[in-house]
Amino acid sequence: MMFEHKSVLLKETVDSLCIRPDGIYVDGTLGGGGHAFEVCRRLGPGGRLIGIDQDQDAIAAASKRLAPFGDRAVIVRSNYRQIQDVLEGLQIGRVDGIYLDLGVSSYQLDTAERGFSYREDAPLDMRMDRRNTQTAADLVNGCDESELYRIIRDYGEEKFAKNIAKHIVKARQEKPIETTGELTEIIKAAIPAKMRATGGHPAKRTFQAIRIALNHELEVLDQSIDTMIQLLNPGGRLSIITFHSLEDRIVKNRFRENENPCICPPDFPVCVCGRVSRGRVITRKPILPSEEELEENKRAKSAKLRVFERS
Repeated sequence: MMFEHKSVLLKETVDSLCIRPDGIYVDGTLGGGGHAFEVCRRLGPGGRLIGIDQDQDAIAAASKRLAPFGDRAVIVRSNYRQIQDVLEGLQIGRVDGIYLDLGVSSYQLDTAERGFSYREDAPLDMRMDRRNTQTAADLVNGCDESELYRIIRDYGEEKFAKNIAKHIVKARQEKPIETTGELTEIIKAAIPAKMRATGGHPAKRTFQAIRIALNHELEVLDQSIDTMIQLLNPGGRLSIITFHSLEDRIVKNRFRENENPCICPPDFPVCVCGRVSRGRVITRKPILPSEEELEENKRAKSAKLRVFERS
């Protein structure tokens, strides 16, 4: 199927970057190129857009979509955690804006063979980058019960995490869990019937947790924000769209720590730690999708945009 993804908070994200026609901007999660296309439209002949994605299908789709902009758009297959290496390889020191859309693309969710969806029966894969050897099936069949419980509890915020982990371990003693359908049925059996009828699909939180753990999503985000801020020119902005509380908490805390990095005790009359602010948080409260966008795209429901400006 075609790589399609309706870009969430499109105008708000691109507006937040305060695009300069001759500026250099980085899309760290290129996807199908929706945000990147709008950025490129606002660039002049001297401007550049660096698009980064680890998914080969996304690279192919975005390359086609951004082809009309010629060398104004440069596309690199990588993970945004390697953003500094990518820029050094292009002989770029600092940039004027960076943005991330941390949502799983509609293409990835709707293409059964990618193994992200609990609504289709397919191989249990979930790799964002298919060059990686470990799949979701490896994780589900390889982790011990306590580690499965931790993953599902912490990354899925699932109240029945302990029982789900127990059911997974019991099921895989008979045969390896190989498909999304098999895992979904195991999860359903672990959740009380009256709870399965409310709060959305019973497998949603567990699938989210396994995907996050497999692709190291939270660690990559947490370890990358400081670097991305350091790569900004003065006045440059970092804009990040998150889709669940775990991501949003990391972004909010990292932005706050970069704005006020002082670690001196509160009762000290002056700062002695020497840590200097790297800029300011633009969004004291996150920017949310409009009612109109929510009507057009139900997957925008949980999206939040936060913005930081480099001093």
